[in-house]
Amino acid sequence: MRALVHGLAITGASTVRALQRHGYDVVATDDAIDDAKRDRATELGIEVSYLPVDLAEFVRGFDVISPAPGVPERHGLIAAAVDAGVPIRSEIELAYRWEQERPGGPRPILAITGTDGKTTTTELTVAILRSAGIRTAALGNTDVPLVDVLESDLDAFVVECTSFRLAWTEEFRADAAVWLNLAPDHLNWHASMETYVAAKARIFGLQAPTDTAIGFVDDAIVMQELERAPARHRTFGVSGADYHLAGTVLTGPYGPIADMSVMRRRLPHDITNALAASALVLETGLASPAAIAQALATFEAPPHRLEPIGSAGGVDWFNDSKATTPHAASTAIRAFDSLVLIAGGSRKGVDLSPMGEHANRVRVVVAIGEAAPDIHAVFDGITTVMDAHDMREAVEQAASSALPGDAVVLSPGCASFDWYTGYPARGDDFRRLVLEHLGRVDAQADPSSPAGTTAPMETTA
Repeated sequence: MRALVHGLAITGASTVRALQRHGYDVVATDDAIDDAKRDRATELGIEVSYLPVDLAEFVRGFDVISPAPGVPERHGLIAAAVDAGVPIRSEIELAYRWEQERPGGPRPILAITGTDGKTTTTELTVAILRSAGIRTAALGNTDVPLVDVLESDLDAFVVECTSFRLAWTEEFRADAAVWLNLAPDHLNWHASMETYVAAKARIFGLQAPTDTAIGFVDDAIVMQELERAPARHRTFGVSGADYHLAGTVLTGPYGPIADMSVMRRRLPHDITNALAASALVLETGLASPAAIAQALATFEAPPHRLEPIGSAGGVDWFNDSKATTPHAASTAIRAFDSLVLIAGGSRKGVDLSPMGEHANRVRVVVAIGEAAPDIHAVFDGITTVMDAHDMREAVEQAASSALPGDAVVLSPGCASFDWYTGYPARGDDFRRLVLEHLGRVDAQADPSSPAGTTAPMETTA
């Protein structure tokens, strides 16, 4: 059996190893080969090469093709494979098939998709299961691909499912799957919005009647796809859903789950993420309300997701660099009554107008990156918009514009690749510059204290 893996980064390398363990002769190709990929190929005992010109003939030499998540569906290799009828399988599809062959039977799979909030909900679900004594890990669109843990002693899998991975699934199904939301995104990867929705919808469409499909009650497209799901249906949302907020109590169809007062942070999307994670673990019987409450009391969201940095002069600072879509930025804006927003970055072919839905909460906008003109188009005439040519200038302008009671929020609504290697680098730079600023404010307020001693804030908003 011969397999082609295209794209030799983290997921690609893991897929090569897994295919080799299952007896495949593996060939690796890539669109951009550097020394790191050559070294990785050497460690795997293979070579990595560029794709040949005659793709139609090339793909016929393989039994399966596994593209890395970054390989878009409009890529020439994908088109050639489809035309030749060669199976295309993502790493979660391969992993699922192998897990079904496990002696003793497959282990439970909980799956999370959505345009925004996937990672936080995945990590929270893991935290709840661990509180319940379940050995598990955050897998899929994380540092650990699902194919890497099939031979581990985990009791259950929590899989973050991007549309990139779901697009190339034919059998992958989860015992419980949650779809958090949907907004235009990744239109530089997908051929159209329709194929983006179709890829996401596979998380429900491949389930069995004994599984549970969980959808966000306030998202019309998610609810439309939920209606088609062959599994049992559950909904979540602040109100009008199976899993909802009753006063201050997270509540499900089986009764109270936990009071929201136990949560370290209680922004609106924190509540809905908690409801989604609760539905996953309760519908599968893997955890109890007590385990949920215990996890909520200690859980901290991953960095760059409305991460509190610090406070000075009545102004709170937040790093939301992971907000790479207008939908995510709109969620952040909705979380505050008054804010100075730092927004912009590289363009992804996405309409930024949803960022203006709650513009009445935004006092000032600092526009950054190549998308700055698009930010102006959204906010000009509604509020003050100023331009910054680098992140240091953005922080300085935000600091000079902020008033007591404001939150200064980096929530770009755009990718970061115009200025940075990725959203973590952007968020790290922002955090560093904000801490420098807060240190100077501290020193001015108390000349006897060393600069840079401002303590990180903890929000219970």
